[in-house]
Amino acid sequence: MPHNPQIHIGTNEDAGYVRKKLIEYNSAQVPNGIYEEVNLCMKNDNGEIIAGLNSAVCWNWMEIDILWVEENNRKNGLGKRLLVEAEKIARSKKCTFIKLNTFSFQAPEFYKKYGYKEIAIIENAPLGSNHYYFKKDLIL
Repeated sequence: MPHNPQIHIGTNEDAGYVRKKLIEYNSAQVPNGIYEEVNLCMKNDNGEIIAGLNSAVCWNWMEIDILWVEENNRKNGLGKRLLVEAEKIARSKKCTFIKLNTFSFQAPEFYKKYGYKEIAIIENAPLGSNHYYFKKDLIL
């Protein structure tokens, strides 16, 4: 062990290494471990990304990290289409639920509309807003 290890601000490459090492450890602890990123995007006729969803399948669930729709394209069903596709992929990978989080100034009502149940709220995170956690059980 190094005599006096130092803390450094990590690069994206460093963060990827740490993630990989934790995934390796987790996979050794739980049988049938899986970690697979599932990222979707929608592009306009010019090839520009106008909406996207970043997620990962972890063991028996999908964790949606980001669902974003460009402001000019909101209310056109793009978010719903991405969510439905993510759910379809999650079911095909034998996920039993999806979890995600959002802020009060983002889309908590959107997720409730599509069957996501609120499981936790952190108030004043960020200050003046709430941080919501949602889960949706999937029928396989």
